[in-house]
Amino acid sequence: MSNRDLPYRENPLLRWSYSLIAPIYDLVVSRPLLRARTQTLRTLPTEQARKVLLSGIGTGLDLPLLPLLHHYTALDFNAAMLERAKPRSKGLQVDWVLGDSMALPFADAHFDHVVLHLILAVVPQPAQCLNEAARVLKPGGTIIILDKFLRPQQTALLRRTLNPLSRRIATRMDVVFEDVSREVPQMQLVSDVPLLAGGWFRGIVLQKK
Repeated sequence: MSNRDLPYRENPLLRWSYSLIAPIYDLVVSRPLLRARTQTLRTLPTEQARKVLLSGIGTGLDLPLLPLLHHYTALDFNAAMLERAKPRSKGLQVDWVLGDSMALPFADAHFDHVVLHLILAVVPQPAQCLNEAARVLKPGGTIIILDKFLRPQQTALLRRTLNPLSRRIATRMDVVFEDVSREVPQMQLVSDVPLLAGGWFRGIVLQKK
């Protein structure tokens, strides 16, 4: 199987580093992002059970915040992260998948909703990740995004300076959401809310036309 089939192999160091940081990941991101996670996940419907993909589930910090009625598929490219996520799924219907957010192993139009929390600014190819989420989404379904994005033409000199190192071991700091979304024209913007760090972190909802 080639790198084209599994794009995350473009950055093997990233997979290795996430295996190392899995035990401390929660200490770093859990409390600061709890309110933001809660706010974005409130956009999931609660009236009728749906199929929901959690693409890039990480250690499962979203799981205790999810409505119980849906059927979830939790995917991550790192087995250590998935193992840490599983104990958080109590009461939920969850299928666990070791896979690549940039090459999803699912049929077209399979899910009603897709959650992309802190994944678009991690993967080497954010537009491909968003395109894959759109591909597996049914028409009328939504993609729920929480991540850190630069604004168009934003200088952010420090973030851009740190990016060559940070993108290799943890996360990118140079992703401009508007550039990414332009490559996925089948999705339309529903909402875009600044959530944290002066609007660096944003909660975004897209809907498939």
